[in-house]
Amino acid sequence: MTVVYPRKLSNSLSARDIMQRVVPNREIHLITLNRYRYNEQHSCLDLTNVIEKLNGQPRELVRDLSHHVSDEARHAVWLTDLLYDLGADLGKPPGSSYIDEFDRLLDQEQYDPEQNLEDGIIAALAAINVTEKRGCEYFSAHIYALKQAPQTEENIKIRETIERIFPEEAGHVRWGNRWLAQMARKSPEHREKVEQARQKYAAIEQAAYESGMDITFGAELRRVSKLVDIANTLPVWERPQYLMQRLPETLVAPQLQLTRLQAAQRAWERDPKVFMEQFVPMFLNGLNQTQKKQKQKVG
Repeated sequence: MTVVYPRKLSNSLSARDIMQRVVPNREIHLITLNRYRYNEQHSCLDLTNVIEKLNGQPRELVRDLSHHVSDEARHAVWLTDLLYDLGADLGKPPGSSYIDEFDRLLDQEQYDPEQNLEDGIIAALAAINVTEKRGCEYFSAHIYALKQAPQTEENIKIRETIERIFPEEAGHVRWGNRWLAQMARKSPEHREKVEQARQKYAAIEQAAYESGMDITFGAELRRVSKLVDIANTLPVWERPQYLMQRLPETLVAPQLQLTRLQAAQRAWERDPKVFMEQFVPMFLNGLNQTQKKQKQKVG
């Protein structure tokens, strides 16, 4: 069975590349930790929603998901305590939310065990599995970056917290792989459904991941391109409805506009000279990249 791994940002920046830039900047570092906290906290809601829709069956999966909720809640507590001790913000992190965008891109009917129990279970397991893989990728990269950074009391405390979380997240990935393999072994039809779900939720996860990292000019068009990638994993007759439901918000992207404004304001307040020399060219470079990719496709 195919194993789907998270892809790099725009096929160029790895998680290690990104975290080695994040760790030295305390403001961004604390925001990143707060995003971890928010995602762990929010996943408790999503997992609880799946449990309630399963309504007690299958019993083994309900039990496993209940333990999973407990793990995620514990991780949120550890990260909340860490941020509290560091005097950092405990509110909703600024910028586009990875987990909120992931939820927006979900096909809720396919994801809902109440609509079709087995299809819903496969969809839920595939969605959980791909987000847990991204989490593991970043926790591993974060630990690596912290080991390379100055061994300050704060950096050590952050690393020790993430090192407590990482093994349990890796366990969640192995658990998801086992459940998906178990579902695939039921029949050739089940195997095909699992493969399709893996590809679909990998595309959704990649789109959600890149949307939270890319605020440069032309990001709306790149988001539409990712939306088409997701639609292409669906049966042909489901694609138009999926696209039409999500296309308006993807093009307008109000949260993206707000994130750009906030980022520009922080950059200007920090250093107007750097804003003009680095932030503005970086922002405009996004459009150049979009145009370049379009020319490559045409060629």
